[in-house]
Amino acid sequence: MIGSRLIDVSELVDRAREGQPRAVGRLISLVEDAHPQLREVAAALAPFTGRARVIGLTGPPGVGKSTSTSALLTSLRADGKKVGVLAVDPSSPFSGGALLGDRIRMREHATDPGVFIRSMATRGHLGGLSWAAPQALRVLDAAGFDVVLVETVGVGQSEVDVVKLADTTVVLLAPGMGDGIQAAKAGVLEIADVFVVNKADRDGAEATVRDLKTMVAMSRKGITGPLWRQPILSTVASTMDGIADVVGALAAHHDWLVAHDRLVERRHRRARAEVEAIALETVRARIDGPGDEALNHLAAQVAAGSLDPYTAADHLVAGPPWWG
Repeated sequence: MIGSRLIDVSELVDRAREGQPRAVGRLISLVEDAHPQLREVAAALAPFTGRARVIGLTGPPGVGKSTSTSALLTSLRADGKKVGVLAVDPSSPFSGGALLGDRIRMREHATDPGVFIRSMATRGHLGGLSWAAPQALRVLDAAGFDVVLVETVGVGQSEVDVVKLADTTVVLLAPGMGDGIQAAKAGVLEIADVFVVNKADRDGAEATVRDLKTMVAMSRKGITGPLWRQPILSTVASTMDGIADVVGALAAHHDWLVAHDRLVERRHRRARAEVEAIALETVRARIDGPGDEALNHLAAQVAAGSLDPYTAADHLVAGPPWWG
């Protein structure tokens, strides 16, 4: 609905599945804007999802995530894959929109009909991702993209949310940036399926690889059962050096997930996180709307000591009729 005009969701989804970029972009815009027909959009997309491989790319600022994403795009397209990219940029402090830096850096792919690139604003959402990213991913999946690359905003220790979205998570590091210590702090040893030391032509690259190997070896101690051994690869993404090895590692990890029934497990976890986020957003919207007066009333009682915060929270979640 734009103004009072309803959108023909079925037609829009059909056009997106036919590969029309404007239809794909329109659907993602509906997601980002939390359009009134969003539930109808989600229902129409659902039967066509679950086919795309989702690859997350994360790491501290300055490691070359956008350049690496562009290089992976080039390689995947050479293999005939249809590729979508969700590049999550920091929000503009003025408009709230994305700064579009990633899309500018990937402009060489702009005219390729087998590529769709969308910059998305975090809009204050922590964790390196946009709150709308899971639903935008569903749009690209339903539109027939074989691979979706999700590049996070690059904010350091809050990058780990990408693991909830991706089938395979690539953690990028670079020499000379203290990334070994940063990796340990951010917990990326736990979320990484593939490590990539980019800018490997710089001094210190071998030391970074060596430190990573030591930390990964230590993290594996005491683990039983099937274990994916995270490869540690070196690249110079700006010249495509080592990118073929990364693509090979991504394929190998996908095969391992399928062979050990982990792909279904990861996608179940993704769906669970998505449902939980929608439920929490619904509760938050109810509190900010009709429940705001009730929240103020309860807060006053808690502040006065006549009610404990847990009971107040129970009342708020229960909703009407007590405050309706």
